[in-house]
Amino acid sequence: MPEGVEPVIETVEETEARLKQGKGTPTPSRREQEAARKRPLVPDDRKEAAKQARAKAAAARDRARVGMAQGDERFLPTRDKGPQKKFVRDYVDARFSVGEVLIPVMFGVILLTLLPSVEAQMISILVLWAFFAIAVIDCILLGFRLQKKLAAKYGESRVERVRWYAAMRALQMRPMRLPKPQVKRRQFPS
Repeated sequence: MPEGVEPVIETVEETEARLKQGKGTPTPSRREQEAARKRPLVPDDRKEAAKQARAKAAAARDRARVGMAQGDERFLPTRDKGPQKKFVRDYVDARFSVGEVLIPVMFGVILLTLLPSVEAQMISILVLWAFFAIAVIDCILLGFRLQKKLAAKYGESRVERVRWYAAMRALQMRPMRLPKPQVKRRQFPS
């Protein structure tokens, strides 16, 4: 098709009318054909058209949001697509990670720093740093474990780099993860 020429999209009724013209009917003139194809560039009721377009866009966004939350591959962003990423998500969701409770612990430390006792403030900050170190070590061990499991399942040469992906998912609280967890605790993927 030449550049700058848009394809003509006809309705079902127009197609049926065009197909009914067969032998024995006169060929429509060029003027009649052009008149039949003319459509207004702007709809008659612009407000109604805009309202319908917004409703259609909102429905598409809702469909995408629900699809992503359910882990539907069509709606996932590129970083979450693929069988290896699904395996990683299911593995991380099946285990308890220390990082899952990191945000509540940080909130508790913030409350403890409001106490007038300097000793309590220092102890709470030290506990937070120790907890953070344990969460980092947990994520590192998780990464090594996942690399081994992925290599065993998909072959050494086909393993993607998923350590960072697994660590970021393990540090999130379980209810806040997207896509939502598809497996229960201790229901590890095979």
